[in-house]
Amino acid sequence: KKKVKISGRELVSVPAQVFGLDQLQVLEMSPERESCLRYRMELLPQEISRLRNLTCLYVDSNNLKKIPAEIGTLAHLERLTLSNNSLSSLPPEMGALQRLHSLHLANNSLTELPAPLCQLRSLTFLDVSDNKIGTIPSSIRHLEKLETLLLLFNSLESLPEDVCLLRNLRTLWLGNNRLRSLPVSFGELLNLDWGYNYCSCNFEGNPLESPPPKVCSKGPEEIRDYFLTFHRA
Repeated sequence: KKKVKISGRELVSVPAQVFGLDQLQVLEMSPERESCLRYRMELLPQEISRLRNLTCLYVDSNNLKKIPAEIGTLAHLERLTLSNNSLSSLPPEMGALQRLHSLHLANNSLTELPAPLCQLRSLTFLDVSDNKIGTIPSSIRHLEKLETLLLLFNSLESLPEDVCLLRNLRTLWLGNNRLRSLPVSFGELLNLDWGYNYCSCNFEGNPLESPPPKVCSKGPEEIRDYFLTFHRA
């Protein structure tokens, strides 16, 4: 089998037979999103390292408290979803996942953006919304291919200039933080998609003073023009 989906309201662990499927590429152990269920698995076992051909691992909406260091041996992993768990930290070994391009960490208990994540040079999608993140490390500038960064519902009081070096960024959600200002160099994020139907840059729920409230209240276009003025200057 190349793909396995394991489901069950009482799921508490990975069945041992799974680790014998050495050709497995996709492993899904998440309830359907519409069901609002939450499984009970608290730990991914170290044996996950046996699944060397895994490209996608879906473990949303469990009760995971820890990710084993062995996750770093999954050299082919491209997509990892860990949203809606109880994670307060991530192992540094995750920095070895150099093929990873999509990482979902929304609604956990993270208080900082772990430094190993900034080593993931192939990452194009990162969702760390609804955690307790208060700072973003300057090393985030190394995520050169990042296109989507979702930071809603955190505790950010400032946005580092290094975020403005993510020149491939198309979607940036910053809503419901504690931001009072945005860097002047924000205007250098020229690839942000300021669409009318889909606002790819979200600032709502922040006590912003720069740009001033009268600019923010007029919507994405005014905010974009405000920063482009600085960029041209």
